Amino acid sequence: MTGMELIRNRRSVRTFDGHHLKSEDGTKLMDYANQTENPYGLPVTWRLLSAKVSGLSSPVISGTDSWIAGKMKRVPHAEEAFGYTFEKIVLYAEYLGLGTTWIAGTMDRPAFERAMELTSEEVMPCVSPLGYPAEKKSFREVMMRKGIRADSRIDFDKLFFSKSFNDPLTPGTSGYLADPLEMVRWAPSAVNKQPWRIIVDGNSVHFYEKRSRGYVNADGWDIQKIDLGIAMCHFEFGLSEQGKTAEFCIKEPGIFHPQDTFYIASYML
Repeated sequence: MTGMELIRNRRSVRTFDGHHLKSEDGTKLMDYANQTENPYGLPVTWRLLSAKVSGLSSPVISGTDSWIAGKMKRVPHAEEAFGYTFEKIVLYAEYLGLGTTWIAGTMDRPAFERAMELTSEEVMPCVSPLGYPAEKKSFREVMMRKGIRADSRIDFDKLFFSKSFNDPLTPGTSGYLADPLEMVRWAPSAVNKQPWRIIVDGNSVHFYEKRSRGYVNADGWDIQKIDLGIAMCHFEFGLSEQGKTAEFCIKEPGIFHPQDTFYIASYML
């Protein structure tokens, strides 16, 4: 299965079929997770958890006992690094036939943090259930997906631009970047806000965050930067399928941007 197929086929799964996670699938996933890196070079510790053993619960999940969670030091760029790394794991889980969904709030967070043995210097941004999707979604899951319009995305020319935010790109004017950008467009995000904006300027591709109110807490943790990490993961998947590579860097390009939009990182093609 190609990266584009994995990305387009994957759906958030909240209703599972009740079967236990096969040991071989758990082993493959954790082996992959433990060797997955991110452009920031920040380590993430991953654990496979049992809801029964650790007393874990989420009101929006049914039919599985297995969870995966990650923790890392609370340092600059932790959000982007976590989003990038976890999305790689989520896509590998899709490849294995496992259902997942990103969960940051609708869970018994204290129980998960105890299971992860979280210290005061660490953060556990998100978790995901793991299992085999049920044939039929629960009514609650159907309504949740409708509520956030989970199967729709913002138009291409509202997300991607050429040289400035005043010159929209289209698939027809994006050249070989059309598919990598389309992979970004279909990335998952918190309540489907799709906060990424990208400017292509020659051989440079600049990622920006269009920040929504209410997603940055008092100590500066910005959950939408996790979404930007996911978007960068998808972009790299798309480049690799084109046989292309790019150099990751953080260097503000000095492009005028709206007040609610903030520079994140760049790729040099």
